[in-house]
Amino acid sequence: MNREFLYEMLRTESVSGGEIPLQKKVAAYMKEQGVTVVTDPAGDVISSINDDSPFRVLLCGHIDEIGFRVTCITKEGYLHVGKAGGVRLSLAQGKRVTVLGKKRVTGVMGLLLQKGEVKAEPELTDLYIDCGFRDQEDARRLVSPGDFVTYTYTVDELENDCIAGRGLDNRLGAYTVLHALLRARDKGARVGVYAATTTGEETTMRGAFHAASRVKPSLAIAVDVIHTSDFSGSLPQRFGDIKLGGGPVLCMSSVCSAPANRALEETARRMGLSVQYEVASGVMGTDADKMNQTNGGTPVTTVSIPLRYMHSPSEVGCLTDVEGTVELLSEFLAGLDETFNLDPFAI
Repeated sequence: MNREFLYEMLRTESVSGGEIPLQKKVAAYMKEQGVTVVTDPAGDVISSINDDSPFRVLLCGHIDEIGFRVTCITKEGYLHVGKAGGVRLSLAQGKRVTVLGKKRVTGVMGLLLQKGEVKAEPELTDLYIDCGFRDQEDARRLVSPGDFVTYTYTVDELENDCIAGRGLDNRLGAYTVLHALLRARDKGARVGVYAATTTGEETTMRGAFHAASRVKPSLAIAVDVIHTSDFSGSLPQRFGDIKLGGGPVLCMSSVCSAPANRALEETARRMGLSVQYEVASGVMGTDADKMNQTNGGTPVTTVSIPLRYMHSPSEVGCLTDVEGTVELLSEFLAGLDETFNLDPFAI
C-alpha cells in the first residue's frame, strides 16, 4: 500500500465543490504511473487502461468530503457557514477548523451556551467560527463568502492498521479505485478499466453522472464507505452486520447487478478473501445510484469499505479493508473478458 499517497490525499482539503487542488495531485500521480488520464468540466479525473477494448468497467470513488462554506461575516468578525454535505451539527461545536481564504486561516467553531451549558442540538444558523478577528473589516482581509471550511483533523495512525481523520469518506474509495486499476494492469487485465475520482457526491452526484456519460461503461462499480455495526449504539439491522477489519462489503440492493455481485462473490471465494454484506432496500446514496440512470440504464454495483463514525471530524477505517478491496476488484477485473454476461435474465 502506498501510505504516503493516501495520507497526502487525506491532508489535502476537498470539500464538495472545491475538489480541484486534490484532483490535480491525483492526475499527476496517475500520469506518473503511465496510464491514460483525462479530465472533464465537472472536475472528474478519469484514468484508464486498455482503451480500445469494447468491454469497459468504470470504477468510481468520489473524492469530495463534507464541510462548510462561509455565508457571511458579522460586524464582530465571526464567520457564519452553510453545510456542504451531511455535516452532523451536534459534533461541530468547539472543533478546530481551517478556512481556505486568501490564506489558510485557523478557527474554532464557537460554543453555544444555554443556561451556562453547551446547547445540545444547535441549528445551522446558530453556528459561527471564531478566528480571532477583531471585527468585520479585519476578517474581510483574509476571508470572503463562499470560502471553503474543513475540520482541521487530517490523519492519525491507530492500532491494528486503523487510521482516524476527516474525509476517509471517501478518500479510501478514491484511493482504492486508482490502485485497483494499477493492480489490474499488473495482473494482465484485458478489458477496458476506467478509474474515476468523482466530484460532488456529497452534494449533487454530478461527477458520477458525467463520468459514466463520458465513458459509457458496460459495468460501473461505485467504491465508497459503509457504516459499521461494531460499536456502541450502532444498529446491525439498519444495513447488516458489518465490522471494521472484516473485509470488503458487497451490496444487496434493487439497484445492484446480480450477475456482477455473483462474479465478485466467486472471485472472493477463489481468493479465500472474506467479504461482508450490506442490504439496501432502495437507493444506496452512492455514485452507483446516479450512474445507473445513464446510458439507458448502466448495470451497476457497489463495493464498500467499512467505516466507523461516518461524517464526523474523526472517522475510523482499517487499511487492511482498503487493501482487501483493491485485491478483490483487481482480481475481478483481471478475470473479465468481453463475453461476461450482465443480462439479469440469463440465470
